[in-house]
Amino acid sequence: MPRFRPRTRLDKAFAIGLALKAIDALFECAGGLWLLFVSPRQLQAWAGIVFAPELREDPNDFIATHALHWVVRFEHGAVLFAAIYLLSHGVAKGIVVAEILRGRLWAYPGLIVLTAAFAAYQIYHMSVSGLSFGFAVLTVFDLFVIALTVAEYARSRHASARYPRRD
Repeated sequence: MPRFRPRTRLDKAFAIGLALKAIDALFECAGGLWLLFVSPRQLQAWAGIVFAPELREDPNDFIATHALHWVVRFEHGAVLFAAIYLLSHGVAKGIVVAEILRGRLWAYPGLIVLTAAFAAYQIYHMSVSGLSFGFAVLTVFDLFVIALTVAEYARSRHASARYPRRD
């Protein structure tokens, strides 16, 4: 199977989705590595520095108060869990995106399953913790990427059947 080359609008939309997933994977890996080397106390201190000016201006700022409340409750185990979660998700996503770009058909179902699993988790999290704008946008984006991946996988399988590899 040849490498992925976008030709149609659908292909180009899929390529944009892949690029965003790849960028997201890099940020997740960087964030996970960063969390491995940061103590909860350091995280709390940095959050205080970042949000202090906003809280001086508006002591009831929604984002700043919630972020500080969230960070204060962070314990070492939670930081480690977040680091492992981000690293595993980022590495897995990076692998399937790279393999799709290399033309590996197995990576399409891999991306579909991986993205569906995290979308399901995001939906579960919102059902338990309440609607979150960020999670809602991320979930809609993930569902869109799943639909694009399904369409691109069908096209790629059809092309692969017409032009089998000769090794």
